[in-house]
Amino acid sequence: MSRSAESAPKKTSGPVPGTTAGLETVTEWRALLSRYSHIVLVANSDECQLESLVATLPDTALFVFFNKVYKVLRRPFAGNALLVARSSAAGANIVYRREVGDVLRFFEGANFQGILNIRAHHEERLSAAAEFGVPNVGHLDLAGYFSGFYPQGRMPTSGFALAIWLCELDIGRPVILTGFSARRSEKWKLFHQHDWTFEQVLLRLFVRLGKLQASDTAELCPYAVLQQRFPDIKPADIALSAAEVLSERLDGANHEIDRLISLTKFNRAIQNFTRWLKPKTRKQKLAEKNLREAAQGGSPALADRRNGLDDVSPIGDVAESHGFGKK
Repeated sequence: MSRSAESAPKKTSGPVPGTTAGLETVTEWRALLSRYSHIVLVANSDECQLESLVATLPDTALFVFFNKVYKVLRRPFAGNALLVARSSAAGANIVYRREVGDVLRFFEGANFQGILNIRAHHEERLSAAAEFGVPNVGHLDLAGYFSGFYPQGRMPTSGFALAIWLCELDIGRPVILTGFSARRSEKWKLFHQHDWTFEQVLLRLFVRLGKLQASDTAELCPYAVLQQRFPDIKPADIALSAAEVLSERLDGANHEIDRLISLTKFNRAIQNFTRWLKPKTRKQKLAEKNLREAAQGGSPALADRRNGLDDVSPIGDVAESHGFGKK
C-alpha cells in the first residue's frame, strides 16, 4: 500500500452543498470558498484583530479559524466560520486530544460551515470524518504541494499553508490575514518544526505584491516612509544599511544568549531530568514506533522517500504550474 493510500481517509459519501462535508478536491473546495466575498484567516495570536474585521467586513465574509480557537474566542462566533484541524502522525490533533467538543462549542449555528482536516507534511495522517463525531468534515492534502518548496527538515504552519494555497487557487476573493505575527508570548509558543522566518518573508512579500491583505496594513513600514521622505535614497541602499544593523544587533544578542545558556545550565539539567520522568505521550510513542519500523526497513513512508517518490496530491497540477510543486 502506498503512503498516499495510508494517509487518506475513506470517503463514505459525496459532498454536501454549502458545507465541508465530503470535500476533498480542489474543484469542491473552490466551489465552497467562492460563495463568500472575503476569506479571513484568523491566526492564533495576541495580535489578532478579529473584532475590528467583523465590524468592518460584510456578512458575506468567511472567517477561517485554526485548532485551539478557545484561546482566541471569548464567546461563540456568529459569523460564517470554517475550522481548520491540523493533523499529525496520530491524526487530527483535536481528535486524538479529545478537544473536538471544546472547540466546536464556539461555532453553534447555521453559519458554521464545518471542519477542514489538513495535512501539510508526509508524516501526518488525515483522520476519517467519523472520528470527529460531527457531520461536516472535509479533507485537504497539501503534503505533496510543499515538497521541494518549503525548507527541508521543517513543516509549514497551517495558516501559512492555507494562505499560500489560497493565493494560487486564485478564487477571485480577497484573502485577509490577521494575527500572523510569528511572535512568542506567554500564551502562544513558537514550535521549531516550522520555519517562521521563511514564512514571514513570503507572507509579507505576497502582501506587498497584493496577493494577500493584512489587517494591520494601515501601519506603514518605516522603511517605506523613509523612502517617501528621502526619494533620492535607493531601496538597495536602505536594504544594505538595514542588513548591516540587523547583523550587528543579532551578533550582540547571540553573545547575551550564550551567557544565558551558561547561567541556566543547572536549571536545564533539572528540567531534562523531570522531563525524562514524565510518561510518554501518544504522539511520542507513535514517533518511536515509526523510527523502529524505519530502522527495520518496514516503513512505507521511508521506502517511498528513499525511492524519491512524492504523494499524489489533488492540487499537484496547480502547484507545479506555479513553480511550487515537485521539481
